[in-house]
Amino acid sequence: MSLGLAPRLFILYSMTISIWRYSHLTLALVSSLFLVVASITGIILAVEPISHQAKGYVVESLENVPLATTITSLKNSYNEVLGLEVESSGFVKASVLTMEMETLDVYINPKTGEQLGVVEERPALYSFATNVHRSLFLKSVGRFFVGLISLLLLIIAITGLVLLAKRQGGFLKLFSKVQKDYFELRYHVVLSRWFFIPIVILAFTGVYLSAEKFDVLPNAVVEQSEVVVDNTAKQYNSIAEIPFFAQTTLADVRQVEFPFSDDPEEYYLIALHDREVEVHQQTGEIVSSGEYPFVTLASRLSLVLHTGEGNVIWSIILLLASASILFFMYSGFVMTLNRRKKGKRITQMLDKDECEFVILVGSESGTAFDFAQRFYNGLTQVGKKVYLAELNTYTAYAKATNIIVFTSTYGEGEPPTNARKFPALFSTVEQPNAINFSVIGFGSLDYPDYCQFAIEVDNQLTAAENFQQQLPLFKINKADFESFELWMIQLTNKLGFTIPVERPLVKKKKYKKVAFEVLERTELNVDDTFLLRLQPKSPIEFTSGDLLAIFPTNDDTVRQYSIARIGSDVLLSVKKHERGRGSNYLFNLNVGDVIEAAIDENPHFHFAENGKNSIFISNGTGIAPFLGMISEKTTQHISLFWGGRQKASMELYNSILEKEVINRENIKVFSSFSREGEKQYVQDVVFEQKDLILQTINQGGTIMICGSLAMQHDVLDVIEKVLEGNAGISFEDFEQSEQLKTDCY
Repeated sequence: MSLGLAPRLFILYSMTISIWRYSHLTLALVSSLFLVVASITGIILAVEPISHQAKGYVVESLENVPLATTITSLKNSYNEVLGLEVESSGFVKASVLTMEMETLDVYINPKTGEQLGVVEERPALYSFATNVHRSLFLKSVGRFFVGLISLLLLIIAITGLVLLAKRQGGFLKLFSKVQKDYFELRYHVVLSRWFFIPIVILAFTGVYLSAEKFDVLPNAVVEQSEVVVDNTAKQYNSIAEIPFFAQTTLADVRQVEFPFSDDPEEYYLIALHDREVEVHQQTGEIVSSGEYPFVTLASRLSLVLHTGEGNVIWSIILLLASASILFFMYSGFVMTLNRRKKGKRITQMLDKDECEFVILVGSESGTAFDFAQRFYNGLTQVGKKVYLAELNTYTAYAKATNIIVFTSTYGEGEPPTNARKFPALFSTVEQPNAINFSVIGFGSLDYPDYCQFAIEVDNQLTAAENFQQQLPLFKINKADFESFELWMIQLTNKLGFTIPVERPLVKKKKYKKVAFEVLERTELNVDDTFLLRLQPKSPIEFTSGDLLAIFPTNDDTVRQYSIARIGSDVLLSVKKHERGRGSNYLFNLNVGDVIEAAIDENPHFHFAENGKNSIFISNGTGIAPFLGMISEKTTQHISLFWGGRQKASMELYNSILEKEVINRENIKVFSSFSREGEKQYVQDVVFEQKDLILQTINQGGTIMICGSLAMQHDVLDVIEKVLEGNAGISFEDFEQSEQLKTDCY
């Protein structure tokens, strides 16, 4: 069956993205050793103009210093003057013969001729670094390689920008919020946005300067044109009287070569910024003049941009850019290893036509593949015949009755590389059996088009004959394993058997422990929940919404609880589980006991103090941070929604709520109970107050959700319904905005 135009274009587009990625990686690997050398020497050389500028010989307002003043002061101060140079650093340098007949290169005050310092010999370190940076000590061959590596760096930067734009959802969104991923990946993105332009400038000027050394560029010789000299022109007794020297300032001058004698045939050779002139030393007439060709001006600009000479800020930027190249190489290597580690294939697998369960994966960074492989291992442990493959390899499966799709989304709703063929391929394959399917989408709410490709796959399967949706599309934000476990519970309820899935290892965080004294612990309520109030023994910074990390077994085992800040105290709401290490440890504490714990900042769940109004939604112990936020005496309009089993469940919090809510018209509390009265869940009451929800969102207010993940999903489903057809903001935009804050478990 032939493919239509749209699928062919779609596959071609995805292949193009693949080419960008492989080109970026291949070029980086090929040039890695040379880039390391170039970056290290580049860092060293970027320090040179900074240290040079630190000598403090800069002359301010060169545009106010006539060339005549400087020449006169030099002739009065020294026996003979050979030359003058105005550096891009703003230093004025002169080659002179002193009264003691000693030849010196000195930095001077151009107004007085006073010596500010002697021009020192260039440190050996910089000379060595320059030779390595320019030619690797290989002379012409080395210069060629350096030019080639500069060109490769330019291509790497461009391909990297294309990949970054795809990751962020387009070039217009390059500087949108960056997903909070692991350190190397996150800062590979962040630093590439900061240093793309400096790196491109470094690479392009490196290519240009190399081309100049090999005479690839047009001729850059200055062609002097003789000017007809007026032999009757007035001769002046003093150079200060000559109009040319009096009107030309040091800001216009690059170099001056002095005449060897007073002979009228000996001229001043003066290099200005745009041309070179020969000037009669007695009349001030221009004897000859030649403009610099474009190649010369471009070469001069390239050298300044490449070295940072004369500009401390640009030198610092170049230093950081050179250092960032080293980081990009390291982080790129780590990212590649992670991708391959997560995406490693299962070596021993049953034939596809023997398996009842088929897992299909679309994974760009390896995250979706890692989850799929854990799921595969769980199914095989309970004796199921399972086949795992990429979406690109989709085909007919003789005995399959269940297909589960794990897929991420790339860029602007595009498929991952190993899933790009699936949309077109799916319609060409007919399955021999009726298929139950489920789709899990992996993505980040920080990015537009959240799980868009998963949505498209789910729609495609739903519309197909002989395919029955087993579970609704499930989206997982930022590879949250707790969300995945929630999906697993739903799936096992459908399948009728439990699937063991190994949790991923999490890097252990180092905590700064602080002593806390127990001020109060309540008894258990009807839900086996209690309140615990702690006071830090020393002043510490924390706020409601942060987490308290406790260590119940005196080892690295950590349990975290959401904090309510009441005054300077920590208030926790804890449900005691029969075998819960953390909850039993806390419940066994008595007033006066002292424990070691740590504050774990949770900035994404702090109260939005600048907002007009806020809605807090919680169930069970998730009310804790909101109790602290209400106690902050804010003037915002706050609506607190809370769900529990029965009214007695609420009594634990009434003393705090009554104290904070009384006589405060800006706070409203909506409670719901699932086992008595109207038997409502919190999401039911949220839907009843849909006008309040809609008004809050449209006015830019904040909605904060804390409690169970199942409750969070149900509440977001309700909000999605409320926002259907809303002209102010769509549900997708709301999910990606700062208006939504969640901290669920």
